[in-house]
Amino acid sequence: MVAYISTRGGAGVRQFEDVLLAGLAEDGGLFLPIATPKLTPDVWQSLKGRSYAETAEIVLWPFLEGTIEHGVFRTMVAQTYATFTHAATAPLTQIGPDDWLLELFHGPTLAFKDFALQLLARVFEHVLDRRGETITIVGATSGDTGSAALAACAGRANMRIVILHPEGRVSEVQRRQMTTVMADNVVNIAVQGTFDDCQALVKQMFNDKGFRDEHRLAAINSINWFRLAAQAVYYAYAAVRLGGLERPLAFSVPTGNFGDVYAGTIARAMGLPVHRLVAATNSNDIVARFLETGSYAKGNVMPTTSPSMDIQVASNFERLLFELEDRDPERLRAQMERFAKEGRLEVEADRVQRIRRLLAGHAVDEAAVAATMREVFATTGEVIDPHTAVGVAAARAVIPDGDATRVTLATAHPAKFPDAVEAAIGRRPELPGWMADLYGRDERFTVLPADLRSIQDHIRRTA
Repeated sequence: MVAYISTRGGAGVRQFEDVLLAGLAEDGGLFLPIATPKLTPDVWQSLKGRSYAETAEIVLWPFLEGTIEHGVFRTMVAQTYATFTHAATAPLTQIGPDDWLLELFHGPTLAFKDFALQLLARVFEHVLDRRGETITIVGATSGDTGSAALAACAGRANMRIVILHPEGRVSEVQRRQMTTVMADNVVNIAVQGTFDDCQALVKQMFNDKGFRDEHRLAAINSINWFRLAAQAVYYAYAAVRLGGLERPLAFSVPTGNFGDVYAGTIARAMGLPVHRLVAATNSNDIVARFLETGSYAKGNVMPTTSPSMDIQVASNFERLLFELEDRDPERLRAQMERFAKEGRLEVEADRVQRIRRLLAGHAVDEAAVAATMREVFATTGEVIDPHTAVGVAAARAVIPDGDATRVTLATAHPAKFPDAVEAAIGRRPELPGWMADLYGRDERFTVLPADLRSIQDHIRRTA
């Protein structure tokens, strides 16, 4: 059975259920395994030809073994991915001689976060039913997490879900996917601030022990370990289909909160032979700057056409920093305290150099995003969204032709960002037929200041 610790060293050794329901550790740190379970080469080879659901069952089972009966988990996984609209679940589309898109937008909310959150909600429900407990899930979103979380959790009797999004800083489709969910267990809050403000408020709520205990808070953001583990599955699924067990594969990942690219490091730690990971950022380039300079320095959040990545404090960076600091919680705490006070921290060059062998960073400006959307459409007929364009541009900049097979994670359906796509290629992408009435649905949400007491009072009133 896998055991877990907090990056900040103050939560003891924990088991899967505690980590699942807690999300953020009581000491303010993030959970991760003491040792990541490894799959043998024979197990990786056995994934060839398997469905996405079968792949997920095999890759994730080591994390859950001893918590859920294997047959029950198999059923959960099958039910999760039966809701996706493409027969391959995560199809691969070729856009160049050795250049591929991994389409992760065929789930209920047209974004990659469906892959983890649809499964996470089912695991939550199973554990809570057995324990006879209820929780309040609190999450911050830069656009896609909120809608995916609400789609997964709406109507489930043993959980209430509260989602904070930055007012006016998500696309209209993203907002409506959240605010048109009318289930009684759903609370939508538009925060007068940035995503970083929303994320900070969520962390403050978790660090308020009285409030946390009063409402039995749980996390569905990528601070939740199991969500990241579930995202590691699609790296394996793509790799076995593209011959990645025998030849080098490089994954380019549109990066905001660093969770999706960190999931790639989980797959590699489990034994998947990942050649390179590219953390592809837009103009909000804190991660790319760190990987280049070793300085992690907060800047002002710049609105872009890829709003899900408009982030200057990547919460999952702490997990990477923990590894860079030799898993020493005292060193990690000192670094995070420095960042909280000064808005920056520095990591020694030799430590950064270690991670550069696996992980590269590259920032893509707005002109390059639009140009990449145009170029891909002109040469292949494929319509990609701005986030995916960031990934494609970064992959081509960092991974030379012939060095490795390039796989860009296509993280969102282009119809979620119709204005940006239309401006780039002159064609407006349409929502799938089953979502075509989205603009006519009623909305329900509350606008509040970026103030902890105001948010907490609203959550109490709506309990």
